[in-house]
This record gives sequence, structure tokens and C-alpha cells, in this order.
Amino acid sequence: MAEDPATAMYRHRTETLSVDEGSGDPIVFAHGTLMDRTMFTPQIEALSGDYRTIAYNLRARTDNSHDPYDLDDLVEDCKALLEAKDIDSTVLAGMSMGGFMALRFALEYPDALDGIVLIDSMAQPHDESDQDQYEEMIENARDAGDVPEPMADIVANLLFGRTSNEERTDLVEHWKDRWLTYPGKAVYNETKSWLHRPGVEDRLDEIEVPVLIVHGEEDISIEPEMSEPMLDQLPDARMELIPEAGHSSNTENPEPVNDAIREFLADVY
Repeated sequence: MAEDPATAMYRHRTETLSVDEGSGDPIVFAHGTLMDRTMFTPQIEALSGDYRTIAYNLRARTDNSHDPYDLDDLVEDCKALLEAKDIDSTVLAGMSMGGFMALRFALEYPDALDGIVLIDSMAQPHDESDQDQYEEMIENARDAGDVPEPMADIVANLLFGRTSNEERTDLVEHWKDRWLTYPGKAVYNETKSWLHRPGVEDRLDEIEVPVLIVHGEEDISIEPEMSEPMLDQLPDARMELIPEAGHSSNTENPEPVNDAIREFLADVY
């Protein structure tokens, strides 16, 4: 059967969809909803001197964003990217949606992973009230044709912590300006890819590779206590709370995130 063209682009247009810096043992970064590969610039700058660091755009930030897809499709996209880059196994770091995908990747392709970094993510599904709230927001974006400015203001408080919204206004405004350029249908499909997902918490004991959980203390989208159960559910997991950071902790307060990832990679590799 022919490969889905959206997955095939990760095999044949790899260099246009990803940034690939440094050499050595690899770490691959997958972003969250409304973000893109540039959110991992602080990690690439910090780690590429010692590791091969790769960040890529998921479907929503490409020209294949207008047809429905799910997290399993994103798993296949990631696998195609690794194969195109001749990577047999890697540490896979996923932020939020990227983390939802990373856990499923681990269950589908365990031999392709050396470790996982989960940034502001979780194994269980969102509760119904959250699902209803997000559904209404993305339907408005789809119907409007783009991201309405009031929605961008709301999202800024969901994706960035209190400290960033008060003190890192340049960072927040940078992303708000970017969101306002997104097609509403792309945002709709991006969010729908994970919004009604089943949880995988009952399968975490199958994931044998080490896992680093990084979580912003000010995260109100996925509160830190939502990721804490994974410490007991995963065979080999550790957690690092990031102060003065919310749901995008790796770009809000990158230094402690970089330190935690560097220590984790030293243990894995």
C-alpha cells in the first residue's frame, strides 16, 4: 500500500521540515499544539555541541495540515523522519502533543528509542470539561478561517505561565503574532488529533527505556500533578519541576530544562 503523502513528506522533504545540528548520539524534538520546531532553539543551542539535535515541524505547521489525522499518524511521520535521517534509535523529546505522540511511539516502536523526554505532557486523556472547552475554541478558529485575536490572548495564558505573561512579554508576543497567521483548519485538525484520545496510562509498564519528565510549576493546561503518576507507572522515570515556567517550560525557562536533559542524556548514552 502506498505511503500516506503526509507521512511521505517526512521521508522525502526531511531537510525542509527539520533542523539538524551537531553530531553524536541523537535527540529528536517534537513540538506541541500551536508551536513549531523553533520552540526548541534553546535546547539545540545548548546540546548540539555534544549531541546530534533534531527538531521538526509536525503536520499542523506544514502544507499537509488540512486533512484529519490522529496521534498514530504522527507516530508514523516521526518514524519516517528517523528512517530518512538514518537513525536507528534515538531519545525522543516531546512537548505536550509531542509527548502524547512520544508515548505512543514507544509502544509502537520500542526498539527505535533509547529514552524519552516528556515536556509538560501526560499519559491520561483530558477530562470532558477540558475537551468541551477546546472543542469550542477550535471550532471558532475553523469557522473564522484563522486564529481570532481573542483566542490568541486566551491561549497565551494556557501555553505560558504567569511569570512569562508578566515578565517575558517579548516571548509571549512573538508566539501570539505567529498564531495569528495560522489557518483555522490547521489548528482545528491539530487539536482534534489528540483531543479525544484514549489514555495510555495502563500500558506505561511496557515502556522499558528511561523517561525524563519535565514540567513547568506554573502549567495550568496540564498541571504538574497530572504527570506525577507516571513516576510510579513507568519502570524507569524521573521528574524535574521547572520554576517560573508554564506549559512551554523548555522555552520559558530553558536553563534548568537544558541541565535536566543534559544529565539525562549522559545517563542514557
